[in-house]
Amino acid sequence: MRLQCEVEVRSRLLPTCGLRGRAKGAHALLSLGRQPDRPPGRGGPSAGHSVYLMVCTARDRAGARYKLKENIEQFFTKFVEEGKATVRLKEPAVDVCLSKANASNLKSFLAAVRLAHRGTDVEALPLSVLVPAKTSEVEKPKTKMIITSRRDYPLTKNFPYSLEQLQASYCKLARFDMRMLCLKKLRKLDLSHNHIKKLPETIGDLVSLQELNLHNNHLESFCVALCNSTLQKSLQFLDLSQNKIKALPVQFCQLQELVHLKLDDNELIRLPFKMGQLSQLRFLSAARNKLPFLPSDFRNLSLEKLDLFGNPFEQPNPLVPSIQLKIPLTLLESAARATVNYRIPYGRHLLPSHLCEDLEVAKTCQCGSACLSCFIQTTVTMNLHHVAHTVVLVDNMGGTEAAIVCYFCSLTCYSQFLDRYLQSNR
Repeated sequence: MRLQCEVEVRSRLLPTCGLRGRAKGAHALLSLGRQPDRPPGRGGPSAGHSVYLMVCTARDRAGARYKLKENIEQFFTKFVEEGKATVRLKEPAVDVCLSKANASNLKSFLAAVRLAHRGTDVEALPLSVLVPAKTSEVEKPKTKMIITSRRDYPLTKNFPYSLEQLQASYCKLARFDMRMLCLKKLRKLDLSHNHIKKLPETIGDLVSLQELNLHNNHLESFCVALCNSTLQKSLQFLDLSQNKIKALPVQFCQLQELVHLKLDDNELIRLPFKMGQLSQLRFLSAARNKLPFLPSDFRNLSLEKLDLFGNPFEQPNPLVPSIQLKIPLTLLESAARATVNYRIPYGRHLLPSHLCEDLEVAKTCQCGSACLSCFIQTTVTMNLHHVAHTVVLVDNMGGTEAAIVCYFCSLTCYSQFLDRYLQSNR
């Protein structure tokens, strides 16, 4: 039986004593096997066999060996579910401290060690041959890989499963490499400066992914499936700058752990409708796009830094609204408004999916009421310092204001707004 983990052997007789002078927490291969208690003499009786624990590391692949039968003083297994345990030996007086092990494998290994300590028949134990470890077995798992050229990209072998950070830039990748989906520990993925046109929906299977860099690719969209995946709970940094994206889906705002979002140098004609739902967002840049105005929900953001430079924001004119009211309201509009305003539960098991989608993007009037397809729309000027501590100038004239959309559920609400607007501009 074998177990790969990090090991530290501490002497109880000395103040500090690492594994034969090795650094603490050395990656090691542990094996359970039997060997003769003493070499047999020529012509004499054969020697007895005992079970030994062998600890091999990169510096000592031959390994240190410890007899187990009636030689264990205590097991410490309080944190075994976290892959940690300690075996205290009587002779020599050392503690074998195990960490970063697979919890299930660790439990099985400790169970076998207990049996060996009790003197269980060696034939009943899952023993291995005590031989020096291979270099690959005791090397510390690779957690970081940086590839910056097509020539160095691994075409014939898989990525190490232990990777936590992977950069594959300037590799001329035309599509996402599906082998990366096996990297369940991956926290940072940098695929910048490639030719990727589309992302697979299965990127959401990377349950630990916190940072995704897709700068300077050929992306034209960001699929809804990614917004509905486990990335909702993990993704904190997303760089989609220098692509060809025209719009992001409404569901994009379900990525509610986002802290840093870069959308510069795309072809965006609008930002996500429910942008204000990104409550954790602190850094937003969407410079050099084609934004004529900001969504009404934008005013709910609380940013540290905002960069919207180089967008063709329109000049607001509240006196010329877009009126899409129907008087009296249709039955559908009245029912939809009531559903949102009174927070009546709904779902796809009760309503057709297209109605659910409409309800999810309901607009909010200045009075706080909802409106769907019947509303009055106009734009007003908002100082961006209202939503961000630091604001990059939006133009070369030193401006920090941009147009933002406003919705009104009725002529009454619009009239009240217009009165306030005209009074403030006298």
